[in-house]
Amino acid sequence: MVKTFNINNPEETIMLGEKLGNVLENGDVVLLLGDLSAGKTTFTKGIGKALGVTRIINSPTFTIVKSYKGTKATLYHLDLYRLDGLNNDFDLYEYIETDGVCVIEWPYQVEELLPKEYILVNIIRTYSEKRTIEIKAIGDKYIKKVEAL
Repeated sequence: MVKTFNINNPEETIMLGEKLGNVLENGDVVLLLGDLSAGKTTFTKGIGKALGVTRIINSPTFTIVKSYKGTKATLYHLDLYRLDGLNNDFDLYEYIETDGVCVIEWPYQVEELLPKEYILVNIIRTYSEKRTIEIKAIGDKYIKKVEAL
């Protein structure tokens, strides 16, 4: 199950992220793909908004993970761009297998830790602020959630 959306500006990216966030539940995992500055963190802001996060969401590139307590769920936002494989000192699986919603940018840096089922969001820059966003359900658990978008 794949849905494709044509986005015209960052505000629409946030709105689509919020729409996805409205169907997410504790334990759900969202993987974000896209080039640098494609809009992955902007999309995450929308998810956070839907989860009731009031703090400013920004990229955790240098800290690797940031958590945001929301009124509906906790958002764990991981940016694995700077990782080169697994580091035994950092227990990423604790964030992936969590009681909150886990959003992972650059997920294939630690492919061996990824769950079997997740939502895959691919953000493709098409022109200036315009994007094509593909949202795909990987596994039966997420089919109805993607269909609801």
